[in-house]
Amino acid sequence: MDLPLSEFRRMEVEEFDTPKLLAHASKQAAERGYRNFPIVDVDSHHYESESIEEILEYMDDPVLQQLARSARQANAKSVGMLPAGVGYQDMGGRVMRYAVRGLEKTQRGEQRDIALTRRWMDAIGIDVAVMFPTPMLQLGLHPQIEVEIALARAYNRWLTERVLAHEPRIRSMLYLPFNDADAALRTVQEFGQCKGVVGFMVTSARYRPVHHNSYMKTYALLEEMQLPLAFHAGYNWNDQTVGMMNRFISVHALGFVFYNMVHLANWITNGLPERFPKLKILWVESGLAWVPFMMQRFDNEYMMRSSEAPALKKKPSEYMRDMYFSSQPMEKADMAALEQTFRMIKAETQLLYSSDYPHWDFDLPSTIYDLPFLNEQAKRNILGGNAIRLFGLKLPAQKLARVA
Repeated sequence: MDLPLSEFRRMEVEEFDTPKLLAHASKQAAERGYRNFPIVDVDSHHYESESIEEILEYMDDPVLQQLARSARQANAKSVGMLPAGVGYQDMGGRVMRYAVRGLEKTQRGEQRDIALTRRWMDAIGIDVAVMFPTPMLQLGLHPQIEVEIALARAYNRWLTERVLAHEPRIRSMLYLPFNDADAALRTVQEFGQCKGVVGFMVTSARYRPVHHNSYMKTYALLEEMQLPLAFHAGYNWNDQTVGMMNRFISVHALGFVFYNMVHLANWITNGLPERFPKLKILWVESGLAWVPFMMQRFDNEYMMRSSEAPALKKKPSEYMRDMYFSSQPMEKADMAALEQTFRMIKAETQLLYSSDYPHWDFDLPSTIYDLPFLNEQAKRNILGGNAIRLFGLKLPAQKLARVA
């Protein structure tokens, strides 16, 4: 087991800088020639809690700002306004980068999130990273809707002004305060054309039906602006169903899939693909094994009860094949089953590589590149080409020339 944090602090900080922690990943990148073609990571993370003092400067409501600062003082590792919870993701302290990331030094005057993100991107071989927050993935469960709205807007203002405006290799699908449909619409209107914004993201762990009529204006605007909408998976151990499980391994296996399954079911059966045919939908951080199940299950149900989904003009699985999916965490225990999954989702055009770095279960580009059943062009499409087309990314000419 790793040393406790108290021992880390007595050692040289330089021992824990990102390039050293990712030395094997850098070796993989060199061996596989990643520098020869573009790689886009559509799901990477930073810990916005480490920049919360900057973020709170952008919060307009002085009362909510003071509440956040007060809560922050009580728990220095938190954002300060989120539902409390134990950090199970660090596996009892065995994942070193969770404990030591705060020790890593950056140059004076250099924005810390940009500096650290560049380091891991360079080590892994990533050209562009689509960055999401981490503690805020639980914000959709906050009992006070006004808190979600205020913190989401402050974060989006900070991210666009302090990070995206200064680093073209970092992009983001901005947080939508989905618990308030009017606030979600205002968010798209305010930030949709900001530099580095390639779409918008709904945190899936929440209790709002995506087909409610109040969201239609937001979907229409996203479609008009040609901005994709992502549903980023998360878990909620306080959910009564999930709460019956007594181990985090079970919660992680099912919890990260459950909410995306619910939202996808509602999206399709209520005819949203027909109503917004040009709106691109992306499902993030829920793996792939659940997708064939839903295709088969809902096709079977639809053929028996099509009258309950009158807006559909084709089978649910056909709409799902037009959607996009991120790869992480990719289930590889049965390679034949994975190959079949790739075929069913049209992975060569619809699957996007994601690392989920720096989380404990992150995937390197080799997770895709080393798959024996993919040809070279399919690997390059999944690792970067599909994301470049989906988001309309502008990369250096020498990189784009290698995208078919």
